[in-house]
Amino acid sequence: MDRNGLIKAAFEARKNAYAPYSNFKVGAALLCDDGSVVKGANIENASYGATICAERSAVCSAVSSGKRSFSAIAVVGGDASETDLLGGYAMPCGICRQVLREFSDPDAFTVIVARSLTDSREYTLSAILPESFGPDNLK
Repeated sequence: MDRNGLIKAAFEARKNAYAPYSNFKVGAALLCDDGSVVKGANIENASYGATICAERSAVCSAVSSGKRSFSAIAVVGGDASETDLLGGYAMPCGICRQVLREFSDPDAFTVIVARSLTDSREYTLSAILPESFGPDNLK
């Protein structure tokens, strides 16, 4: 799937967000190494610590389906209306970055954050999680 297709999938996922407390809806589309895409949305909880981010929602769904290797993720989010243009970039939180690190090569994994199809930023995971700790550190 190309970059725009991944961003579109993240916008589709965002429609399923459950964010009654913050109204900050996030969608993620995770590109698996086999070419499939798994979507995730943030799911808030009245006990805020039980909230799950869209990125981890996608990873958990993918891993639960037997997938273990990923190459990219697109993330869209914000408290703007349900239009294609959001108010800002929704960067993955620290926990999500660490979870993504578990299943990817941080130098090769691409993180796309988008406000629209024409307004996005792209990073490697290693750029936003430098000096990371991963499975290879435990061998």
